[in-house]
Amino acid sequence: MINHPFSGTGVAIVTPFLQNGDLDKPGLKKLITHLTNGNVDYLVVLGTTGENATISKEEKQEIFSLVSEFNENKLKLVAGIGGNDTRNIINAFTSFDLTGYSAILSVSPYYNKPNQEGLYKHYKAINDATPLPIIMYNVPGRTGMNVSAATTIRIARDCKNIIATKEASGNMEQMMQIISDKPDGFELISGDDGLTLPLIACGAIGVISVVANAYPAQFSTMVNYCLEGNFSEARPIHEKMLPIINSLFAEGSPSGVKAYLAAMGIVEESFRLPVVGVSDALKNTIHNLMKSI
Repeated sequence: MINHPFSGTGVAIVTPFLQNGDLDKPGLKKLITHLTNGNVDYLVVLGTTGENATISKEEKQEIFSLVSEFNENKLKLVAGIGGNDTRNIINAFTSFDLTGYSAILSVSPYYNKPNQEGLYKHYKAINDATPLPIIMYNVPGRTGMNVSAATTIRIARDCKNIIATKEASGNMEQMMQIISDKPDGFELISGDDGLTLPLIACGAIGVISVVANAYPAQFSTMVNYCLEGNFSEARPIHEKMLPIINSLFAEGSPSGVKAYLAAMGIVEESFRLPVVGVSDALKNTIHNLMKSI
């Protein structure tokens, strides 16, 4: 196994809501128990899948604290703290109580579309201010701006508090370049469930997963097989999970994964606008796919 604190299977956990839009605290506890029993390695709280864009600062603190309480020190925890205002992120580092957390996941700035120099200076600034190690997060499909391989490597070399990147660019050539050129101590984590197997084969250390919310045991087993180099055992699980992964994102995330979790009786299929649930047609597809697992 790779010796890195965030190797293996991380889960970008959903935030459970009640029908009225309030936080579903029993659902959150049930979800964490489900994931712990599924033998995942760590939880990422209030990432994209956690609908952080529609959660107030006060609610974020409550969620950070509840997850730490419900986790009971069983799994490593990563706090999602990112955005498009560098100064605001730095202020958040000191205003949130992150007791029980081991790292921060920080998405690259969105909407204002900084160039590569702006992206570098953003990460350099939060690197210099952070109280915890940082995992950077490149997801150009959501941010509108790709963090290039060259910029990622520059950040990795100059920012020693940034220990990994969650790569969700979908660009295998870019990701292989990062793996090839990265300095020691900096690693690449898959941000795409469906690319996890080939990325680990190329040198990634694991995944921050969406599908593992619903299928933690199956997906973490596949990831562990990959990390052991046992791809003959990993491949059948990968192939069985691919249609499920595709269904998760067919009408947006976290709509898809919450449909699975609701069918399992773990959380309600509730969201905050503008996120809505999946169509009846996709829900039928999901129910049929669940029978195959």
